[in-house]
Amino acid sequence: MFRYTIRRLFFAVPTLLVISFIIFALLDLAPGDPTANLPLTIDAETRERIRESLGLGKPFHIRYLAWLHQFFINEPLNLLHDWWGIDIGDSAGRLRVRSWSTRSPVVDLIIERTPQTLWVVGMSYVVGVLIAIPIGVISAYRQYSWFDQGGTLFSMVGFSVPTFFTGLVFIVIFSTLIPPDSFFWLPSIYDTTHKVTDWPSLVFQVRQMIMPVMVLALYNAAQISRFTRSSMLDNLNQDYVRTARAKGMRERVVVLVHVLRNSLIPVVTVIALGVPQIFGGAIITEQIFRVNGLGALLIGGIEAADVPLVQTLTFIFAILIVVFNLVADVLYGILDPRIRYD
Repeated sequence: MFRYTIRRLFFAVPTLLVISFIIFALLDLAPGDPTANLPLTIDAETRERIRESLGLGKPFHIRYLAWLHQFFINEPLNLLHDWWGIDIGDSAGRLRVRSWSTRSPVVDLIIERTPQTLWVVGMSYVVGVLIAIPIGVISAYRQYSWFDQGGTLFSMVGFSVPTFFTGLVFIVIFSTLIPPDSFFWLPSIYDTTHKVTDWPSLVFQVRQMIMPVMVLALYNAAQISRFTRSSMLDNLNQDYVRTARAKGMRERVVVLVHVLRNSLIPVVTVIALGVPQIFGGAIITEQIFRVNGLGALLIGGIEAADVPLVQTLTFIFAILIVVFNLVADVLYGILDPRIRYD
């Protein structure tokens, strides 16, 4: 397993290089000018000097290689300097990937926004998985029961209704129809400047997280529960299940140990590959509840034609997909002892 992981990591390097080139080329060819939002009183010569200062006058391959050097070498060295005090080279004069609109380092902007996204998106994914797996297991074990019919309805509604509609419904119910002094009232705008310092501040943090977390959790749980139910149904009729029951094993052990473990193999793929996708899929939900996270940062970069910001964020999403694909393959070997990669 260790050798397989190392081998996959080596193969991931050329894969990420190809992805980075495609992202850089597409965004470079896309219409949009970083000087488009400047006042109309600025003459064309000044606009051209601004474009030159942003490096747009250089050839494509020079700009691409410079971005690779800044992202893969300069940014990790800068993180080593900032986080652990390890100084390699000229940390003060090191060129970094900078946003065109704010002139701030892109990685610093991403690190600043990541905690907000993890609070909302990360928690929603955990909640969605915790809801989906029990629903899928019980629905499969009690096939065609009232619980199974309710789980099917829940999955169809949760997966077909878009998150922006669900978010608006939640806001209307819990922020508009319910009085503000009620215990069930929830804030419709997420306060990203709020800091948890005591018990009341923790309660407020939990209250403002409930709606965006549940909107995303319901969407995630709807999909994962169907995969879990389908995989459980495939394994409940296998010969090893009948053998385990014939040996006198308790039904709970048969279902939750033998059947569930084998059924989680395809579900792990959905869960692992859904982790990076949820960061991109949370863009709409973050806009609805004004969560100042990575989704809002990406939208702002697209609107401002901030190519370095959009390039870096998109490439980080690609890295997450490659990494969690590897995590899913490793988990296969843990869940199923028959799978060996070495």
